[in-house]
Amino acid sequence: MHTTYWPWYIAGPLIGLFVPLLYIIGNKAFGLSSSFDHMCYIITPKNRKAALKFDAGQNAWKTFFVLGIAIGALITQFVLSDTPKPFLPEKYYSLPGFIFLFIGGLFIGFGTRYANGCTSGHAITGLSLLNPASLYSTLAFFISGALFTWLLYFLF
Repeated sequence: MHTTYWPWYIAGPLIGLFVPLLYIIGNKAFGLSSSFDHMCYIITPKNRKAALKFDAGQNAWKTFFVLGIAIGALITQFVLSDTPKPFLPEKYYSLPGFIFLFIGGLFIGFGTRYANGCTSGHAITGLSLLNPASLYSTLAFFISGALFTWLLYFLF
């Protein structure tokens, strides 16, 4: 069970059930892009932290959640897997590949801040709360992702 991918009909409902469970247990909304705010808060000098208007104590759990995702992925990849594979295709382990990934990360970071949330926050939490802005954001995420993927497929 832990050495193969879970099918969508198992993983999807489990993620979907996580949203109400998080509300019931912790009275918290699921979303990960605000963990970036917490990282910025951590590295900001003390004399400028007041300008961020960020409650580090209330939002620290999201940073730990993101770290847990990363640690869980590493454990799954290197401890529970029979044949560990590289994280990325070989072409990304070069300077042009790194630059390509870095620019993509900047676009994703800008998009999540501009949309006031990430795909998990909008598509999972926002849509479950019937938030119209989340519907528009989710449509924009997926349409632009599909268009960009189609464009890259034919260019490269």
